[in-house]
Amino acid sequence: MQSIYLDHAATTPVHPEVLEAMLPYFSRHYGNPSSLHAFGRETKIAISRARDEIAQLLGCSPAEWMFTGSGTESDNTALFGAAARYGREGKRHMITTKVEHHAVLHACAQLEEQGYDVTYLPVDTTGRVRLEDVEAALQPDTFLISVMYGNNEVGTLQPIRDIGALARERGILFHVDAVQALGSIDLKLSELPVDLMSFSAHKLYGPKGVGGLYVSKAVTIAPYLFGGSQERKRRAGTENVPGIVGFAKAVQLAVAGRSEKVDALEQKREVFLTGLTEELGPEGFVINGHLEERLPHIVNLSFPGTDTDTMLMNLDLNGIAASSGSACTSGSLELSHVLQAMGLSDELTRSAIRFSFGNVNDLQQLQEASRRIGTILRRVRNK
Repeated sequence: MQSIYLDHAATTPVHPEVLEAMLPYFSRHYGNPSSLHAFGRETKIAISRARDEIAQLLGCSPAEWMFTGSGTESDNTALFGAAARYGREGKRHMITTKVEHHAVLHACAQLEEQGYDVTYLPVDTTGRVRLEDVEAALQPDTFLISVMYGNNEVGTLQPIRDIGALARERGILFHVDAVQALGSIDLKLSELPVDLMSFSAHKLYGPKGVGGLYVSKAVTIAPYLFGGSQERKRRAGTENVPGIVGFAKAVQLAVAGRSEKVDALEQKREVFLTGLTEELGPEGFVINGHLEERLPHIVNLSFPGTDTDTMLMNLDLNGIAASSGSACTSGSLELSHVLQAMGLSDELTRSAIRFSFGNVNDLQQLQEASRRIGTILRRVRNK
């Protein structure tokens, strides 16, 4: 039985060209970038070249780009860095949403323990934030708004430009988690009303263990990690040179031909959903999230009459890799905080599966996946 990987929102395989770019920095070019000798200068140049390439592709200054160890670290650096910087001025309030990634939500919870005040905005039934709710939540001491670009569970896009314009008007920092958006959305950072934006390499066919954070030149945040003077004293620690080189190559490949890749993902989504409709009928599943303002590679479906853990087990047994989009704790799946925030019924929340497509999928795979899912559901529902 052919295995079918439909969990690209969790991670993607490293692109062959990315791996090829990285390999020399595991073996031939191994110097510490902080060393003053030729070996160190060689890897230091590689990091600078990668920074320049990413900055050019994403429309920012190289000085505005810092490398981190992950998307989670990028989110944490933005939130804790802004809080430390503005907390000294007596500003203790920040705004986020109920549907953020746990890298933001758990960081906010920690900041609350440190005495900061956090407002968690509601979303509508599609997972979108209302601009009027953002505005209503503003307080005199609000220093930061943090809203993700595209949701990692349901794919819904947020009104980033509108929220950013409001933040600029009020003199408030705006952070965006764009981990899922890079490669699907045209990002020109200098043209967006955004001060801080987080990224991760392994979501776009790059290596795990390396991320990025855009920090506008108009913004100063306190360091999150302390030690050496790497990343202009903003992020201490010896740089992951192979990962950084691979990240730059991954961004290059993601940006090149982005429109064609998005079209291909849309076609894969359509084939998958059409196949499911033929197998199950239009009432056999429910699409969760916004139908238009969404990422092209993520589709979250509920299958009434079954439950998430049963479906995931059966999918795995039938060679299909998918996800609930929620955390696994003590061997049992927690209900999705995103779907709960959207106000979906228990029946829909408890039967939701996230499928996410990528370049390892062809149309025949998606047709076969639909067929297998149909077989699974008929068996499970008949029981």
